[in-house]
Amino acid sequence: MIKKFFGVNKLLLMSSLGTLIFCFNSPQNDDEKMQTTMVSVGNTLSYLSYSPKPINDAYSQDVYKKYLENIDPMKRYFLQSDINEFSKSEKKLDDYLKAGDISFYKLTTDRLYQRVDQIDKITQDILSKPINLNEDEELILEPKIKKNPANDKELYSEWKKYIKYNILQEMQSLTDKEEAQKKKKDSVIAHKLPDTIKYVPLTMEQKKAKAISEVKDLTQDVFRRFKKRKKKDWFSIYMNAYTEVFDPHTNYFSPKDKEDFDSGFSGKIIGIGAQIAEKRGKLFIGPLVVGAPAWKSKLVNEGDEVLKVKSLPKEEAVNVVGMLVDEAVRLIRGAKGTEVTLTLKKKDGSIREVKLIREEVEIEDTFAKSIAITASNGKKYGFIYLPSFNADFEDPKGGRNASDDVKNEILKLKSQNIDGIILDLRNNGGGSLTEVVDIMGLFMNNGPVVQVKNGDGKIEVLKNKTNNPIWTGPLVLMQNELSASASEILAGAIKDYNRGIIIGAPHSFGKGTVQTFVPLNRFLSTEDDYGSIKLTIQKFYRISGKSTQLLGVKSDIVMDDYFTYDEIGEKYDDYALPWDQIKAAGYKTLEEPDYANIILKHQERIKTNKNYQLLVESAKWRQNLAKEEKISLKQDQFFDTMKKRKEYIKKFDVLTKFNNGLNFIQHPSEVERVKKDEVFATKSKNWIKNLKRDLYLQEAVEVISDMKH
Repeated sequence: MIKKFFGVNKLLLMSSLGTLIFCFNSPQNDDEKMQTTMVSVGNTLSYLSYSPKPINDAYSQDVYKKYLENIDPMKRYFLQSDINEFSKSEKKLDDYLKAGDISFYKLTTDRLYQRVDQIDKITQDILSKPINLNEDEELILEPKIKKNPANDKELYSEWKKYIKYNILQEMQSLTDKEEAQKKKKDSVIAHKLPDTIKYVPLTMEQKKAKAISEVKDLTQDVFRRFKKRKKKDWFSIYMNAYTEVFDPHTNYFSPKDKEDFDSGFSGKIIGIGAQIAEKRGKLFIGPLVVGAPAWKSKLVNEGDEVLKVKSLPKEEAVNVVGMLVDEAVRLIRGAKGTEVTLTLKKKDGSIREVKLIREEVEIEDTFAKSIAITASNGKKYGFIYLPSFNADFEDPKGGRNASDDVKNEILKLKSQNIDGIILDLRNNGGGSLTEVVDIMGLFMNNGPVVQVKNGDGKIEVLKNKTNNPIWTGPLVLMQNELSASASEILAGAIKDYNRGIIIGAPHSFGKGTVQTFVPLNRFLSTEDDYGSIKLTIQKFYRISGKSTQLLGVKSDIVMDDYFTYDEIGEKYDDYALPWDQIKAAGYKTLEEPDYANIILKHQERIKTNKNYQLLVESAKWRQNLAKEEKISLKQDQFFDTMKKRKEYIKKFDVLTKFNNGLNFIQHPSEVERVKKDEVFATKSKNWIKNLKRDLYLQEAVEVISDMKH
């Protein structure tokens, strides 16, 4: 599932918001808080959405369908009798929203936990008995053709099939590992090296026993984590069924979800700079952020088991063994400058208390980064990867934002005497609207960048007002089907002005809407936090007047990729807003690049590029595989299917060894940092390694080489 956090514009808040006040008494418990939240969500949707829907029976049916798809997508938990009971409310969910009636929500979640308890016992029973993998059975993989189990017997049968499927997959994984070990063994013999690899293949029965043990542990772990989830945590899923039927980017965020969103959007958190991972009910320290409190202490190491967390000096330490990761993380996070104490079990078995002071930790992978590339023509080009249009709205002066980061990367590249810039927006899901406008100002003089239309039809043209671009040379922008929202605004503006060439997937994601966060307690006579709605309040349009909604931005140089044959994009969502068009803004285009000649040269290259043809074939094969609706659970047939797949994909192995032949040169400041910063050195090495395997970057360099310099 694609994350729907595209195109958030926190700077666009409507003045009419302040006129809506819904008065409620202070809630006495979680139920009352959820009831109040429901009414507030309903009113907010009705009064403030860009394109409000009537809250009626038809809407209720859509919400009902979406909620059941979200809560039990594979039809593996609820019986048909449960669905029959739930369906009595199919046309009442609109009334429940208006009244703040949580009876349907409680009915479904109570029943879900009841079924989980039942299925937990079922799986334990199945795994306690001999497993026959020679029965002629099939598992349905496609939920659209599945039916909910009719009774307890069918529920048992469904889970028995699912467990068999997991056992067979685990057995196949063991076989794959054996084959990898054998290759290492053969390599040792071929090179006459000291034989340190012990290769002892397991029998099929040994594999089966080992697989059953592994699946048993994993299944128990799944249900253990599920039961630890509080029922109220499912309330966000219920609320989002109501919001996302309005449009796919209108979402309800609980206070906890909103906090996580803000951290990702700003690229920083307050904490100790250590990831927490869970394994078999235990929590362990993961990778450390260089320069952060955990790393600086020299007392915290990756692999340490976390036993207790004391959030503040005067509080009692909390035992976190068996706790969910997100709950433990919230204990560790806190206010900047405060103390947190971790009780750690070291790898040598010793127990140690470590006191740390929380600091602001930046998530570097959120920010732009660059590198210089030497091409075959001897020229040097700059490559900038921008993962998101991030902005720190809470700290606009001191926080980091995408436009400043991109500017700094351009200046670094210019100091290396580059001849052109390739800006990579692949997989960039969007971000701040204002950052797009500022980034456009880095590449050309002042002028309109995007048009924004409110629900009342009023249109505003957002302009780049600066007249001091820092890069006016050749520009290529890379995109794919996951380039969305803010990425599409920038690509559309570059295309409309003829400022550069767009290379990549046939079209981008196709999201042409703008969201803002609306805190629900803003309209309530209370200080309690009821969460927020990320609400669609506007649509944006290119300066040509064309919407990017559904259609996206078409590439000038089209290259199919792994996503081209998947159903990825706004147009595949049942509740997406429609495409439309408005008048063009007044703007002057630059001289049009020699598209015909550049495209012709590209087509000649790609026609004979065997690696590209193979990659496209691989993408088509993978998509056909994803469409398979059933799979045999008979051991011989299952392994025969896996064998045929492995034989077929051998032809794609050459892609894993592909090297585009480009030479990458880091900025002198980064070369120095590599010498001192081990983590940065490793990340840089891995990044360059992946860039060398990037076939699309190779072609982007060829395209920019064909442009006028």
